[in-house]
Amino acid sequence: MSTIVHIVCTDPAHGVNAWLQRWAIAHAHDAQVHILRDAREAVGGDFLFLVSCHQIIGADVRARYRHTLVLHASALPAGRGMSPHVWQILEGRGGFTLTMLEAVDALDAGRIWHQIEVEVPPNAVCLEINERLFDAELTLMDWALDNAATVQPREQHGEPSYYRKRGPADSRLDPERPLAEQFDLLRVSDPERYPAHFEYRGRRYRLRLEPMES
Repeated sequence: MSTIVHIVCTDPAHGVNAWLQRWAIAHAHDAQVHILRDAREAVGGDFLFLVSCHQIIGADVRARYRHTLVLHASALPAGRGMSPHVWQILEGRGGFTLTMLEAVDALDAGRIWHQIEVEVPPNAVCLEINERLFDAELTLMDWALDNAATVQPREQHGEPSYYRKRGPADSRLDPERPLAEQFDLLRVSDPERYPAHFEYRGRRYRLRLEPMES
């Protein structure tokens, strides 16, 4: 009997969906993979992966699966909360840790299964950063399927820190400041959902950063 895998990604417009669909096709020979938009569709199976899932997954749903796992882009317990990889790049870091952990009632507080490091070049823009993140997420999902029988989850240790949810105002640039000082904000701003923008002479303008290769 093949492994039953459900993935909850609540945003159908999220860029990760193309990666998830590709992963589902790649595993068609050894798993029944279904991408869900709502946790109410999660009827049970072997694995429940929560990828860009913005719903609370209660114990009743988790109990239907052998493993319910979350992907989170920080070295937990530091960086719990929302958009951790974006906040870390804005802090000047050259990458982030991607963590696979067990889902529990408390936010991002479950036992850690595995972690990998994701490097982000200082000139990478939003699309390129997301590609590295999504590739790493698929790598961890592969790891979970391959190592579930032998994994030894470990508890989180240390004082947790939290990032708040980002909104449109967090992508606002200051037209009076040099571009170089705001380059990281410009390159992490999602051009579709939270575009970089600034207000000048009574109007608001959108900025889209795209590399122009020579």
